[in-house]
Amino acid sequence: MNYSTYDMSVAGSVGSPTLTTYLIDTPEGLLIGERPLILICPGGGYSHVSVREGEFLALQFLAAGFHAAVLRYSVSPAVYPAQLLELERAMRLLRSHAKEWHIREDRILVQGSSAGGHLAASLGCFWREEALWSAAGAQSAEQVRPDGLILSYPVITSGEFAHRDSFVKLLGDRYDELLDRMSLERQVTADTPITFLWHTYEDQAVPVENSLLFMEALRKAGVPFEGHIYPRGCHGLGLGTKLTCSENGKELQPEVSTWVKHAVMFVEHMD
Repeated sequence: MNYSTYDMSVAGSVGSPTLTTYLIDTPEGLLIGERPLILICPGGGYSHVSVREGEFLALQFLAAGFHAAVLRYSVSPAVYPAQLLELERAMRLLRSHAKEWHIREDRILVQGSSAGGHLAASLGCFWREEALWSAAGAQSAEQVRPDGLILSYPVITSGEFAHRDSFVKLLGDRYDELLDRMSLERQVTADTPITFLWHTYEDQAVPVENSLLFMEALRKAGVPFEGHIYPRGCHGLGLGTKLTCSENGKELQPEVSTWVKHAVMFVEHMD
């Protein structure tokens, strides 16, 4: 296993945004040569980057035989589009080293939890925009294009069911100007990649309507998706197991841990 960390700073970054890669060694002679890679964007309401939704998830995908990477992106007072440019820079890095790192070039997906889901879905909606990918140092939109999205209880809408504080932190002084643009159910097109989503019915912080609205938009755009709605569980479950459970135990919801198995099958059968 190879672990490396790279600086992802762009104009507007705050602190030291980094990408940490977790790459499985691939000796010659193995049946599996190139592997899918899951690029993980933890949540945190754009105010912090959740530790529970980063490396713990990466290790699950590694156990499934995938490569993984975790983006620790800028948060408030950094504002849009700094976080998205950092994600695009990470995608450009991964694609430029795909052959060297034995990454399957048609299986680089972005996973995001909560506000990290909003960041991942933003890339899925805006990857074609030249003003963004060029600002991230890419030479073409294809360098930053995700092959798929994996969204865990994502922040999506800025409307009735919004997690309002995420948008306040993300947009800062441009809140009124950009609020409608960042309501991602309005930005889905046929170019948005195939998507896996999961949420819980009981989520009070980021209501389940966020995922339902995104699924409806995908359907209307003709984009395939797989969605799982679990009946119980609070927001921010991570894996739903003791690995990602806080001391008060509220994130312990073992039945939702099946989302990883479903997501792995989703990636393996995207064709």
